[in-house]
Amino acid sequence: MSEPRDVRSVGSDRSVRAPFPRRLRPSGGYRRLRSFQAATVIYDATVSFCERFLDPRSRTVDQMTQAARSGRQNIAEGSRASASSSQTELRLVNVARASLDELLLDYEDFLRQRGLPLWARDDPRAQAVRGVSRSLPSDPSGPTDPSERTLAAHAAAYAPWLKNADPAVVANAAICLIHQANFLLDRQIAGLERSFVHDGGYSETLAAARLAERRLQNQADRSDLTDRTDKTSPLCPLCGGDMALRTARKGPRAGERFWGCRGFPACRGLRPHTTGTLPSPTPNRSPGPTP
Repeated sequence: MSEPRDVRSVGSDRSVRAPFPRRLRPSGGYRRLRSFQAATVIYDATVSFCERFLDPRSRTVDQMTQAARSGRQNIAEGSRASASSSQTELRLVNVARASLDELLLDYEDFLRQRGLPLWARDDPRAQAVRGVSRSLPSDPSGPTDPSERTLAAHAAAYAPWLKNADPAVVANAAICLIHQANFLLDRQIAGLERSFVHDGGYSETLAAARLAERRLQNQADRSDLTDRTDKTSPLCPLCGGDMALRTARKGPRAGERFWGCRGFPACRGLRPHTTGTLPSPTPNRSPGPTP
């Protein structure tokens, strides 16, 4: 039988077929998130804005580009971390949200300090920028990477504002995009919190999967009590669970080895180790030899 195959993310997060078993928790896939796509447009727009309208020696350039980069990169890192830690994913997405808030203030400061107008929410220009998102493709299908095609479509759709020669237009358009990205991140954070409350974290998921596997193993063991050639220990005659090799420490059989149920003291099932017989006490009545 061929090995199970699973869709894995390799290199630049492109999905490929790899001969690995499916992981317990999914991760990656961040390129398809609308929040990541919006953050990417904001990052590229901020780099261009700083190059065109700010002194390259100014600390503001580094602060704005780093805040924009953090907003994008932490979404990706959080998506990757989801395989092993829901709390880490939540923390990183919140960091992305905070970074975009910092960038929002930088753009507002730019307008205020230069006496340039800040578009109101109901300004027709702001409504036009916000309306672009409703016409953008989400995940177009095709032979090329859909996420790359989506990002190219987003950049082209916002180009009339982000490539404008007026810095006030570019800054206001970026502010509109940041508000939209923050809205998407708020929804993403709320969804992650609900998922954590409902499903638990990675440790809980791992423990639940292990318990489910143990139940399957026990069911398989009980279905064939006669063939124990491949087992190192017998099954408990009372509960059907695994048994452990023990040595009686007191009583008439002190020093004698025997099989005792691993569920002791809840289950007091016994089996002889080699020869002779040991009583199989009923739970809560005769305790038998002390394991």
